Amino acid sequence: MLLSRLAKGPQQHPRLLPLSRLVSSATQPSVHAPKAPRFKWTKRILKGGAVVGLGVLAWTIYDLRHPMPQFEWDPSKKTIAILGTGWGSVSMLKDLDTENYNVVLVSPRAYFLFTPLLPSCTVGTIELRSIMQPIRFLTRFKKREILFIEGNCTHVDPDNQVITVQDSSQIVGDVSVTDIKYDYLVVGVGAENATFGIPGVKEHASFLKEAWDARRIRTQLLDCLESAAFPNQTESEKERLLHMVVVGGGPTGVEYAAELHDFLHEDVTTWYPEIAGKFKITLVEATPHVLGMFPPNLIAYTEKTFAENKVDIRNNTAVKEVRQKDIVVLNRETQALETIPYGLLVWATGNAPRPLVADLIAQLPKDMQNQRRGLVTDDWLLVKGSPRGSIFALGDCSATKWAPTAQVASRQGAYLANMFGHLANMKREQAQLEQEGKTSLDVVQTLPPFVYTHMGSLAYVGGEKAIADLPGNIHIGGMLTFYFWRSAYLSNLFTLRNRTLVAFDWMKCKMFGRDISRE
Repeated sequence: MLLSRLAKGPQQHPRLLPLSRLVSSATQPSVHAPKAPRFKWTKRILKGGAVVGLGVLAWTIYDLRHPMPQFEWDPSKKTIAILGTGWGSVSMLKDLDTENYNVVLVSPRAYFLFTPLLPSCTVGTIELRSIMQPIRFLTRFKKREILFIEGNCTHVDPDNQVITVQDSSQIVGDVSVTDIKYDYLVVGVGAENATFGIPGVKEHASFLKEAWDARRIRTQLLDCLESAAFPNQTESEKERLLHMVVVGGGPTGVEYAAELHDFLHEDVTTWYPEIAGKFKITLVEATPHVLGMFPPNLIAYTEKTFAENKVDIRNNTAVKEVRQKDIVVLNRETQALETIPYGLLVWATGNAPRPLVADLIAQLPKDMQNQRRGLVTDDWLLVKGSPRGSIFALGDCSATKWAPTAQVASRQGAYLANMFGHLANMKREQAQLEQEGKTSLDVVQTLPPFVYTHMGSLAYVGGEKAIADLPGNIHIGGMLTFYFWRSAYLSNLFTLRNRTLVAFDWMKCKMFGRDISRE
């Protein structure tokens, strides 16, 4: 071992280093271990979250495109016939457990229309298809097959519990009329526009309740613009063509006037410079103020905003006659008649019962059905006087103590779905009551009645401003409320498809403006 150490040469103490190495090490920069990058775990979490989010979105889209198999029609179960595809009927259909019932859905409209955004469709802010949801998309995702019939219910036989349905398609087959037996009938057909017997309204005014109404208004609006821009058009005729009159100071009329103002001043002035600055919008309201269901401070804010936007509000003004190119109005304060020329007239006021509802009212006891505006119901939404308590009504076709709004109809639909679920679970109690000679009315009245809690009201007033009347006596208005208004409507759309389309429409409108082309 000694010889091996001598062969390796002199050994240094491990703690003693040569002077040259100490000097060189002092002059060389020190080298440290590399530091971990900042936010390393944050980036990993974000990347992982993005991957998971994309996966969930992909699965959601796949699931929406591939519905599961459904139970077949079961003759042993009771049948619910639902009339209409509006807010009340679709809300009920969405929440109803069809495993316990056979369901027949009848409507001339094969889609659900998100009506609060309908005024936006008249000027191209939103495309109509974005707020329309095919009704078969909803029915296909229920547990049991639902029989959907695109047609008009022309008659209800309450004694025999039979409805008559007529095919409403333009192309019909050999069989175009059929009778359907029901155990329970839910009437949710909505209401027609009320004309109050004023001459010329149906012939010359445009309503704003259905998808085809929005298309008609858009076409007539662009017709007015093109006719006013026609060469050698007289100034008086230009003034008439560019005068847009809206009758009705409710939310629909106010929001349409607001959307019309934005369209004319943000888009039309750019593409129609020859008629820019010549537009005029007049809102006619028979009561002292617009938006009578809102608190006074929000009404004042709306009227102030309209005044700033040069939208003329004619309060306390009643329409007496509608003619092809002008309307005759009465100022209730001065009792003076005035003629107002117009290019486009939009009628957005009042509801009237549909012929089916009027026919059903006539078949029921007059002492119980004493309201002309719709079917009178009790606190359980049962139509008063209906045989064996088999008919329910909800939404605009019913005469209740609640306002005829989409919010009320939606809550009523959810209530009926829940009530029918309870009835299905009360088979033993129901059989015992039926043995005692009692009807479905007695069974239903053992359940809690319908209770409505108002969640607030919103309205768009133009210029990216909105108003909100919220629970807790909260009244707000302005630009931030406008974004709240949009987010509230976006969240209330029924499907992911509708939310995506509406969001893209708003983005497209902001980036490229509204489309001014005609179909």
